[in-house]
Amino acid sequence: MLLNKELVLQLEYKLIEAIKTSDIAFLKNHLHDELFFVAPDGSIITKAMDIMAHQSRQMQVEYIEPFFEDVKIMQDTAVVLVDYETKGTMLGNPIEGRFRYIRFWKQFHQDLKIIGGSCHQLKLLENKYQ
Repeated sequence: MLLNKELVLQLEYKLIEAIKTSDIAFLKNHLHDELFFVAPDGSIITKAMDIMAHQSRQMQVEYIEPFFEDVKIMQDTAVVLVDYETKGTMLGNPIEGRFRYIRFWKQFHQDLKIIGGSCHQLKLLENKYQ
């Protein structure tokens, strides 16, 4: 399998569907066992934590719309920049707004797995001249 932007984008769209539907099989297959993900509040999320949140329905997505900014391929690793308009709940707390993600996919033989990432909520800039 040749790592390329089209393949990574296909997996990104499948990931979105897996997040919306809590597709545990997809998540188990495509999240690396040693995953580190930094949440908007600065906490570290592991693969086990992410899967548990979906299995227990503590993470529920009502709406998610991606806006891909860029995909860079560096040998066996892809870096994805994407913004999401999203609405849902995480651990009983409402989540809503626009979030920017950086996600790292790495090729392992014939599989691509997410090895890390981070996201933060984007703030709308107020017009200081109003």
